[in-house]
Amino acid sequence: MSEKIKVALLGLGNVGQQFAEAFLEIIQEKGKPVEIVAVAHRHLDSPVALGFSQSGVPVYEDPLEVAKLGEKVDIIFDVTGDESLRQGLRQAMADSGNRHTVIVPESVAKLMYLFFEEGNQLIGGEVGGGY
Repeated sequence: MSEKIKVALLGLGNVGQQFAEAFLEIIQEKGKPVEIVAVAHRHLDSPVALGFSQSGVPVYEDPLEVAKLGEKVDIIFDVTGDESLRQGLRQAMADSGNRHTVIVPESVAKLMYLFFEEGNQLIGGEVGGGY
């Protein structure tokens, strides 16, 4: 596969930050054809949000804006733990005609994280904990 998979990360709280850092490390170190094209976090001035911004990744305060990006995003990892947000994402995708992007269930994000590195354990053992 020569084309990059375009990923968005929603929720950069404690768990989301751990996930994002581990995910980014694997992408960079292993040269995976994956690009983080957008992130959303309610605190735009947080160190992790600023880090993404300084790297040229658009950072959104409103995660629903990410759902409207259409084919610019292949996969959304929502690690906010907010079921109403997930419903809002689905609605925003429907309203904008976005039939391209998929939202990864939290359980799959947690499973992936466990494979990132031997011994990884999410803080609190749960995905979620802060958008």
